[in-house]
Amino acid sequence: MQIVEKKEIKKQKKREKIINAAAELFSRKNYHEVMMDDVAKLISVAKGTVYNYFTSKEELYFSIMQSRMEKLISSLKEKIESEESSLDSLRSFTTHLYMFMMKYRNFFLIYQKGSLNNDNVFSADFATLEKQLADIITGIVVQGKAEGVFRNVDEKFAVSLILGAIYGAVQRGIENKIGDENRKIERDKVFEFVLHGLYAGFNNISTLPLKGKTIVITRTIEQSKETATALTKLGANVIVFPTLEILPPASWKKFDEIVSPPNKIDFIIFTSAHAVKMFNIRCNELNIKLDFNKTKVVSVGTKTSLVCGRDNIPVHIVPKKFSAEGVVEVLSKYNLKNKVVFIPRSAIGREELPRGLKDLGAIIKSVPVYNVSLPTKENIKPYIEELTKS
Repeated sequence: MQIVEKKEIKKQKKREKIINAAAELFSRKNYHEVMMDDVAKLISVAKGTVYNYFTSKEELYFSIMQSRMEKLISSLKEKIESEESSLDSLRSFTTHLYMFMMKYRNFFLIYQKGSLNNDNVFSADFATLEKQLADIITGIVVQGKAEGVFRNVDEKFAVSLILGAIYGAVQRGIENKIGDENRKIERDKVFEFVLHGLYAGFNNISTLPLKGKTIVITRTIEQSKETATALTKLGANVIVFPTLEILPPASWKKFDEIVSPPNKIDFIIFTSAHAVKMFNIRCNELNIKLDFNKTKVVSVGTKTSLVCGRDNIPVHIVPKKFSAEGVVEVLSKYNLKNKVVFIPRSAIGREELPRGLKDLGAIIKSVPVYNVSLPTKENIKPYIEELTKS
């Protein structure tokens, strides 16, 4: 049974290799210019091997299109399924579609060409997948209209404009060869553009969905900036009332010892954006730069990864579950015996993560890089006054 499974896995890998090679060629050339010989040469196999997997160039072409589109639709449905509002669903759809197309740019370039005629069974199947994609965003628009969040716009027209905006941004990103960090910025700009198109309220203040509402955000000022900006654009009166302050640790002694040469760090785990910022601040003060070619960085959460990118810290591992359990699960695939795992974290951090990694044989070095404290009366006085006025 295991032998059969191994053969099947090997076969699937070979098939994927052929698809990837063909995708590269089809993205650079027109359909009629690509030969099966070219695909075989690119991955150094006999032409007969390619024909063992695909009976024709047409089948190979549509296998690329179909496999990528099926993956896109499946991942979109999974992301949107957990969203509670049309606004959140719109954000997930827009940002994920943009990032997916940027990741699989060869697929996007082929898709945009649309150079093959539609009179065949393969294109009929692909058209069904395209309709599924359109149905997802149509459903979001319909839901938003029913909730009174989106303006009364023709759904087909809205879907065409939304997809056009996303694809246009992807094309621009590919042409400009934008990096990972700028890609995230572009992604957010695309969503903002799409959002403005669906809200009549940006031209008519009376239809802003949060007009007349006052929203209090109790996170730290730094954490609140993006949320406050987004809510303000939707018409809300936003009051930032921080109930917590982020402070440096009582002592940096342990931290300084761990990061100073010649000490070795095999893995460093950032569990929050605050940990990244405070780590970076202290390393800059010490004029110490870790060699991230030798130290693997584990980032827990999208925001944490974003801050790592801004601080030029490469992220090597992102667990699927943003929790201690998720980190232990992803690192269990590595040999951690006698490996040094550094966890810069909050002074009130839990012990599940260090304990779980220790059970895997790791040498744990966990130190606080920030404290969470209640703000002083003097610091929150302006916010109390603003809240009282509202």
